[in-house]
Amino acid sequence: MVNVKYTNSQDFRCLEDMSLVSMELDLLHMGKEQCKPYHAISGTRDEYIIHFVVSGTGFYSINGANYPINAGQMFLIYPNTPIVYCADTNNPWSYMWIGFKGLRAEAILKQCGFSKNKPVLPSPDENELNSCFDELFNHIVQDYAGSLYRESILMKLMALLVSTHKQNIKEDGSENSILNKNRHLDAAIDYINTHYMQEISVTDIAAHAGISQGYLNQLFTKHANISIQNYLIDFRMYKAANLLVATDYSIKEISNMVGYRDSLVFSKAFKRKFDMSPKAYRNYKLDMRSLLKSRS
Repeated sequence: MVNVKYTNSQDFRCLEDMSLVSMELDLLHMGKEQCKPYHAISGTRDEYIIHFVVSGTGFYSINGANYPINAGQMFLIYPNTPIVYCADTNNPWSYMWIGFKGLRAEAILKQCGFSKNKPVLPSPDENELNSCFDELFNHIVQDYAGSLYRESILMKLMALLVSTHKQNIKEDGSENSILNKNRHLDAAIDYINTHYMQEISVTDIAAHAGISQGYLNQLFTKHANISIQNYLIDFRMYKAANLLVATDYSIKEISNMVGYRDSLVFSKAFKRKFDMSPKAYRNYKLDMRSLLKSRS
């Protein structure tokens, strides 16, 4: 018998290279990590991956949509779909994750409430999550019995996600009720995705979603753990951060591209978010990129 590849350090704990047991649903890797500021991952994966954020904040980008993520939320990565996710500068997140694949995966994820238009959801109770992860970490032997046990815990974890989704629907009164609320949220997020470069306000977003500003803010606070105003600011700041590193546009040009006509106001907002000016952020990121290239 051999062990699954197991890594255990102060900030990172992971099981990976697990043997496949079932074509229906198989756990490939899982772990826990306390991320460093700016810690970012991008690209595509072959499997489904769910991250459960237990503390801190970060950002997730998929299919052209950007989602500020807070503790108490989970986000889904789809196979063969380009994504980017990044820990916050001042309050970097810690999370647990599972990576899996199988013929039943898509159908189960739908029952959990996930969809291509809804890759971010409220996470289950942290204590119940920790219980499942502890059981997985206690079975690292790479034999058939160990593989079957890990598969059973994966199913237990999926059942927890489905139960959490049903409970969220029940608390909102009915499935139609939560669908209507998500429709308003989706309309607001879509509007931000397509109009953030313009001088839009919360008033404009609420009008597009067809609800009052107060109710829109209530929905964002409840379902995304962030106010609509802060969501809009975070969205623009992360867009600006990407442009600073990926392009040669001036800071004034980038300010205009993310909806700020006054570059001084933009720079102040950027520094509040990332604890450094746009110019310093660009230089820091480019220096880090050069350092990594020199080491490769």
